Amino acid sequence: MRNQFQQLTLLSLIRIVGRYLLTLAFALSIIVTAGVAQDRQTSPAKKTKQPAQTLSGSAISEARELLDQLGYWVNLEVMGNEASLRHALIAFQKIEGRDRTGVLTAEELEALRVAQMPQALETGYPHIEVDLHRQVLFVVDVAGVLLRILPISSGSGEFFTEGGETRQAITPTGRFKVYRKIEGWRKSPLGLLYYPNYIYGGVAIHGSPSVPAQPASHGCIRIPMFASREFSEIASIGMVVIVYDSAPLAEADAAEMR
Repeated sequence: MRNQFQQLTLLSLIRIVGRYLLTLAFALSIIVTAGVAQDRQTSPAKKTKQPAQTLSGSAISEARELLDQLGYWVNLEVMGNEASLRHALIAFQKIEGRDRTGVLTAEELEALRVAQMPQALETGYPHIEVDLHRQVLFVVDVAGVLLRILPISSGSGEFFTEGGETRQAITPTGRFKVYRKIEGWRKSPLGLLYYPNYIYGGVAIHGSPSVPAQPASHGCIRIPMFASREFSEIASIGMVVIVYDSAPLAEADAAEMR
């Protein structure tokens, strides 16, 4: 009888403990669920990364045709995104006062559709114009083409030392003429120049693998590599080169309109 009583007591104790553990587990599950719900309410929602915008081949071809019609120097004989398209787009963005990204988007394409051809300072004779403010170069009235526009990078304005002399990297303004040309590469004390066309002292318009959207040279006028050789063929000895800053001109025009 005693053993029987002990067994019954042990079973009762096990049942009581089991019920207590189940109650405790249920309570803990409620607490955890409530905490997770609270975290979801207070935590900021994660932003979904937007996929990169891509344009169709026909849209890219349209952009290339529009740039050419507006006078920007772009290669029409190639397809897809390549150097001439990027540089032409940067020149367009510079003239239109847009962000200088060189990236073709639907927004840039729409801007091209409504844009008008830029105006050169002078017309009626073959010459070259360089606008230091907008960082672009115009080839005007050459071979039946009214306008061809390239992006440039001119003197940075910073000081540098060469040959023991310290001077400022400035591209001179004024009316010049092409007085010397070199085919292919030329190694100068300040770096390599591709098809340089000299207009004043050691200042030349030349091709460079680096044509950033802002002034960055020692004084020369850098143009993209893809157009350098053809540009040199156009820029004959004696051709007029006008280098100017359009910012004061724009301010003067605005003052006259007031």
